[in-house]
Amino acid sequence: MKFFKRKTKEAPPPQQASVPAADEPVVPAPDPEPVATPAPVAGQPTPEPEPREQAATRQETKSGFFSRLRRGLGRTSDNLVQGMGTLFLGRKEIDIDLIEELESRLLLADVGVDATRDIIDHLTQRVSRRELTRPEALQAALQEELLALLRPCEQPLQVGGKKPFVILMVGVNGVGKTTTIGKLAKRYLGEGHSVMLAAGDTFRAAAVEQLQVWGERNDVPVIAQHTGADSASVIYDALQAAQARDIDVLIADTAGRLHNKDNLMEELKKVTRVMAKLDPDAPHEVMLVLDAGTGQNALSQADQFRQWVGVSGISLTKLDGTAKGGVIFAIAKKLGLPIRYIGIGEAVDDLRPFEAEPFIEALFAGDDATA
Repeated sequence: MKFFKRKTKEAPPPQQASVPAADEPVVPAPDPEPVATPAPVAGQPTPEPEPREQAATRQETKSGFFSRLRRGLGRTSDNLVQGMGTLFLGRKEIDIDLIEELESRLLLADVGVDATRDIIDHLTQRVSRRELTRPEALQAALQEELLALLRPCEQPLQVGGKKPFVILMVGVNGVGKTTTIGKLAKRYLGEGHSVMLAAGDTFRAAAVEQLQVWGERNDVPVIAQHTGADSASVIYDALQAAQARDIDVLIADTAGRLHNKDNLMEELKKVTRVMAKLDPDAPHEVMLVLDAGTGQNALSQADQFRQWVGVSGISLTKLDGTAKGGVIFAIAKKLGLPIRYIGIGEAVDDLRPFEAEPFIEALFAGDDATA
């Protein structure tokens, strides 16, 4: 039995917002001070105030977490595994038609051509060796193959060892960097770390204000300058302040930028060079934020950011709003980068550390999972 190649239509790349011109060279900045949080801007959505937790976050039950994960992956699950039980109903053997149907489901769920080819090849080899003979065994084997793809990417981010531990957040426009920063700040505070935020997205006044709202909500300082200020200068100031105040974790926002614009990517390299003047090892984590809804385009984004600034981890957001969540398997296959966090909803606690086994279990739970 051989792998069947099916012609697939290439999806047009998603349009991305234009990005302003490059920053000016780094200029001396005044002594850093946390910027006071402004009043909410009319018409602008802001997070509701929430008291800071003084200890670790409330322990969530295993069943409650699984239920939320299952709901968050619902659309991808529908696309990939819905009706899979009926696919095997009445079949007495594993044949080419069944393998082809599995192939189609994987491709439609944005698992990607390379990952799909590997999975189907492995399954057909197991069928040829008579390791798989019953059609109903094929689904379990598929889960095993998908889990094997994701396990190497399950590498939790450890923010100890450096002080401050500097996380540089990068990504294109609209992927949710600033919101992810706010959620990470809440998580690290709950783990007992002191946190500071750097408003390095100086192109948009709304981005600075949004980060300041998150700072007020979590009771953490935010280092910022005026709109249009040099991003590298802001982040340099923030690192100085974090060192002076003995902060545990510094999370630096950056402006969304098109991954195929060399001048904009060069600005990120400037940020890393400037930080190295204060700490030769900074940033300690370059976290690329990807929107799962962009599907295979996320791979080209990751390739470019990795070439320019050496991405060390990924946060995959908006899994709850797309049927293209299978891109996580394409990311694992092609990039092999650690997947630090996944976003499965809008709530603060819906940014979760990535765990491969619960992810696969929730993906295949379907309507049979209990809340």
